[in-house]
Amino acid sequence: MCGITGWVAFERDLTAERDILDAMTATQRRRGPDAGGVLLQPHAALGHRRLAVIDVEGGAQPMTVERDGRLLAALTYSGEVYNHRELRAELQAAGHRFRTRSDTEVVLRAYLEWGEGLAERLNGMFAFAVWDARREELLLVRDRMGVKPLHYHPTPDGVVFGSEVKALLAHPAVRPAVDLDGLRELLGYTRTPGLTPYRGIREVRPGHVVRVRREGVSVRRYWALEAREHTDGLAATVATVRALLDDIVHRQLDADVPLCSLLSGGLDSSAVTALAARLLRTAGAGPVRSFSVGFAGQGEAFHADAVRQTPDGPYARLLARHVGADHSVVELDGAELTDPSQRSVVLRARDLPNGVGDMDVSLLLLFRGVRRHSTVALSGESADELFGGYRWFHDPASIATEDFPWAAALTRIAGAGCGPREQLLDADLLRKLDLDDYRRSSYREAIAEVPHLPGADPLERRMREISYLNLTRFVCILLDRKDRMSMANGLEVRVPFCDHRLVQYVFNTPWAMKSFDGREKSLLRAAVRDVLPAAIADRPKSPYPVTTDPHYPAKLRSGLARLAAARTSPALGLLDRRRLADALAPDTDPQTVRLGVDLALDLDAWLTEYQVTLEL
Repeated sequence: MCGITGWVAFERDLTAERDILDAMTATQRRRGPDAGGVLLQPHAALGHRRLAVIDVEGGAQPMTVERDGRLLAALTYSGEVYNHRELRAELQAAGHRFRTRSDTEVVLRAYLEWGEGLAERLNGMFAFAVWDARREELLLVRDRMGVKPLHYHPTPDGVVFGSEVKALLAHPAVRPAVDLDGLRELLGYTRTPGLTPYRGIREVRPGHVVRVRREGVSVRRYWALEAREHTDGLAATVATVRALLDDIVHRQLDADVPLCSLLSGGLDSSAVTALAARLLRTAGAGPVRSFSVGFAGQGEAFHADAVRQTPDGPYARLLARHVGADHSVVELDGAELTDPSQRSVVLRARDLPNGVGDMDVSLLLLFRGVRRHSTVALSGESADELFGGYRWFHDPASIATEDFPWAAALTRIAGAGCGPREQLLDADLLRKLDLDDYRRSSYREAIAEVPHLPGADPLERRMREISYLNLTRFVCILLDRKDRMSMANGLEVRVPFCDHRLVQYVFNTPWAMKSFDGREKSLLRAAVRDVLPAAIADRPKSPYPVTTDPHYPAKLRSGLARLAAARTSPALGLLDRRRLADALAPDTDPQTVRLGVDLALDLDAWLTEYQVTLEL
C-alpha cells in the first residue's frame, strides 16, 4: 500500500515545479514510509510514497515505460491486485517483457495493452494514476468498492490529485474551504459517493475512471452492483460463498512481508483468521499471527448493554486456540485515548473531524501495535454490510424508515445514555443545516440508483434497497476509517469481504436465503461453521468496542472547559453557548454529552490546524 499524488497542467511547464510536488508527496509519508519518488514532465508531475509489500527490492515508483528513449506512460499506484500473476501471464503471451515481480508493473503494462479497459480486469483494492505521454492525458482509477481513497481537484488547465486530501491542500491552488453543503456532508452520516466536505475537492467514485484531457475532465463508471436472477438453491449458495471465500483469502495471503489477521472474536474476523490459518498450515507457512484490542481493566469491569452483550477478549482467545494462532492483545489505557497528541494524529490522518472519539484513537493505537510486528493485516470489515449483520437489517422500524437506517443507530454505539453528536451545535446553525432534510434528499438519490428485478415481492425489493445502501454508502464510512487509521501507521489492511465477485453474488441472493435460520448473517455462518468453535459461530453481532472507563468522558469535558475558556477558539462560533454551559455543569453526567464533546473538540482542532474557511 502506498500514497500517491500529482498535478497535471496543460498550460505551464511543470518541470520547474519540483518544490510543490515534493511538498504534496511529503504529506503521504505515513502511507509510504519505505521509499519515495517523483517524476516531472512538461505537463505532468507524479509523486509516490511506497509501502513495500510485493517485490520489496523492485517496484519503485513512479514507474515508467519507455521506447527508443521516449516516455510512453508513467504510473503512480497504491493498492494490491490479487490476480496479478494471471494478468502477467496473459500480458507476457501478448509480448510484454517485465523487469520486476511487482503488481505495479502488471498494472502499467495492462494499461499499455488495454487502455482504460484495464480497470475491468483487475481484482483487488487500488487507486492509481496513469500519465499517457503519447496522448498527453491522465487516467485516475479507483477500485470497485472504494477500499483505497483517491481525491482530485480540477483546475483551470488540468487537475491536482492525491490519495488523501492533505496532498491536495499542499498545492497553492487548493484551499480548505467548507460551505453549508460541505458541513452537511460532514455531519449528516450520509457519505455521498464522489463528494467531500471541502469545496472543489471530489473523490473518484468507487468503480469509476476519471480521464483528464486538454478538453476537460470526463468520468466513466466501469462497475456497479447489478440485479441478476439468483438460480442457486440454498446448499449451492452456501457452497459458492465458501468457495469464493477460500479463493479470496488465498489470494490475499500473497505478501513478501510479515502478514497477520485482525481478530475480534466475532464471526467475520474469526472466519477470515480461521481460513487464513488453514491455508497457511496447508502451505507449511507456520501459524497465522493475530491481534486484537483490549482496554486496561475493562475485561473485569465489562457491563453488557443493548449493543454489546459480551466482551471480545474471551472469544478472540478461543478462536486463537482453536486454529493455533500466534495471538497478541494490544492493550490500551484511558490516558492514551484522551491524549491530545493522539487525537491530533487521528485528525491529520482523516483530514476531517469525525466526533467518534475513542473508537478512532483506539483503532489508530491498535494498528500502531500491530505494525511493530506486521506490515499487512487481513480484516473482517464489510461482512455486516454484505451479509446483513446489523440490527437495522432485522428491525421492522428501521427497514420501514425512509432514511439511512444507520443514522439513529450510530448514537448508541458510544454507550448507554449518550446523546447525539450534534447536541452542542448552535441552534440557528442546525436550523440552517437542516441535516434531516439533507439526509433524506441524499437517501432518495441513493434509492433511485438501486437495481431491481421485475416482479420482486415488496419485502425482497426493500431488502435489496437496504443492502444497496449499506454496500454503497455505509461501508464507505468504515472503509475510510480503516484506511486512514491503518495507513497513518504504514500498515496495509486487506478486506476479503470486499472482493467484487463475492459482493455481486451475495447482493443478488434473496433475503429469505440470507436470513434462512432467522438470524443475522445466516449465509456466512453456514459457509464457515466447520472451521469455527460453536460458541463463535453462534455469537451475536457485537460492534467494535469502546472504552467504558468512567474517566474518559470526564477528561473530555475537561478539554471542553479549556475550549470554552479560550475566547479565540474557532469552534465557539459553531457551538450553542447555553448548551455548552449545560454540558459543563457539575450535575451533568459526562457520558450524556460524550459524542457532543468529542465533536466540539474535533471541530476546534480541525479549524485551527487546517485554517479552514467556513462559508456559511
